[in-house]
Amino acid sequence: MSLTSLITDNITELLVKIIEFTNSRQKILTRNIKDVHSFGFVPKDLAVDEFSDSMDQAVDEHIANRRLVLCDTENIKFGVSGGFEAKPVVDKYAKELLEEDRDEYIEMQISKLLENSLNQRVAAELLMQKTGDDFNFRITLSRLADDLTSGRTGGGFFGGTEEKKERFD
Repeated sequence: MSLTSLITDNITELLVKIIEFTNSRQKILTRNIKDVHSFGFVPKDLAVDEFSDSMDQAVDEHIANRRLVLCDTENIKFGVSGGFEAKPVVDKYAKELLEEDRDEYIEMQISKLLENSLNQRVAAELLMQKTGDDFNFRITLSRLADDLTSGRTGGGFFGGTEEKKERFD
């Protein structure tokens, strides 16, 4: 079953986009580890900050006007019929680290994979809650917002500010 077929409202669509983004990023980060010994290899990543900013703007628009507006950025493109594309970019810091200390580079890639996996898991859990029971979804979302503001989840895509928490209360 396609994730796009689950979209029933704005919040569901945002969660699907997060899952799609983290799935794409997982493939790139895994390739960064797999190809580390390949001649001429250059590590890449997705533009996480651009994606996060797009999601923040979409949530702001949803709260203000109850509509979803997903704006393209230089490396993130949202298609008219639910399509989504994230262009990989060279990870300059990872490239420098790979040249200096391969072991530390691998550790950094693993850390990114773990963070990405957590973001994907949270979005998937919220999506399951949302598609199963709207009341439980709101409770779960409220708890997640509390965790984000207290720093228990490490911030993830939505940061840890009080401003973000207010969006879900």
